[in-house]
Amino acid sequence: MDSVHNLSGRETHSGDHAILGIVTVSDRASSGTYQDEGGPAVLAFFKEGLSSPSTVHYRCVADDQDVIEQTLRELCDNLGCHVIVTTGGTGPAVRDVTPEATENICDKVLPGFGEQMRAISLKYVPTAILSRQLGGIRGSCLIFNLPGRPKSIRETIDEIWKAVPYCVDLIGGPYIDTYDEICEAFRPKAARRR
Repeated sequence: MDSVHNLSGRETHSGDHAILGIVTVSDRASSGTYQDEGGPAVLAFFKEGLSSPSTVHYRCVADDQDVIEQTLRELCDNLGCHVIVTTGGTGPAVRDVTPEATENICDKVLPGFGEQMRAISLKYVPTAILSRQLGGIRGSCLIFNLPGRPKSIRETIDEIWKAVPYCVDLIGGPYIDTYDEICEAFRPKAARRR
């Protein structure tokens, strides 16, 4: 399943146009036997939280490491995504290979993403210690893995995204603006436009 969403943001923003990717990793959702809920939850955050205009590329793929890697490469290298958020496939089950695929295609791993996402999730469920989420960079694209359930996605992304815009700045991407009431992005004063 592939789709593209153009989000206009708000009229008064200080951000640049961003290209974003959402990859749902699920055997059942990709085969059509289960309705994807993770990808729409990430898209809902983008619609509510980002005041910059953006183009969002959505993919839903099976729990297959080669397919995940190929999809991430396509979004980074061919479509020019500045940020890619994956959802699903981060647990200890045999078919959970999203972190391996992400790490394989990244130039640098950013351990703080996984550490912080697990810390956030541990406030809600003790099984968060089973998560293997991570974040990394490929070229000038930030990639990070979220859990698969919509509730967990929002608990996590609403907090994690606070660091994302400045990370994108540092790797040469666009200036991404947010709605502070949803997710106030942190930047040092010297790096802020407003």
